[in-house]
Amino acid sequence: MPNRQKRKAEEKRSREPRATATSSVLRMSATKVRRVTDLVAGAKVDDALTTCDFLPHRAAPEVKKTLLSAAANAIENCGLNEDDLFVENVQVNEGFTIPRIRPRAQGRAYRIRRRTCRLTITVGEREEE
Repeated sequence: MPNRQKRKAEEKRSREPRATATSSVLRMSATKVRRVTDLVAGAKVDDALTTCDFLPHRAAPEVKKTLLSAAANAIENCGLNEDDLFVENVQVNEGFTIPRIRPRAQGRAYRIRRRTCRLTITVGEREEE
């Protein structure tokens, strides 16, 4: 009987092809990135890219770059059709926090937390009826 790792690898190979792209360190908080990704999730890739173009948020260009990379991976590596691509899954996880010190009155110091996040976008192919 195969062990768990072999079984998981077999399941992964047998699934339909999915393309992912990851931005490992974005220098903004996860909640700010989620504002953009909530609008993009589940949409066709063309519509999602247009949405990112017109959003005023600072995270929109970063999401667009990752989405373009995921779409390129889907076309080149998985051989998926460009017109049927849609945003299948979006994950925004918290990354590391960079501590900074802010001087305050009477010799005190306040801590500033510079938050980061990780963005993973999965693109799949939807069959049109």
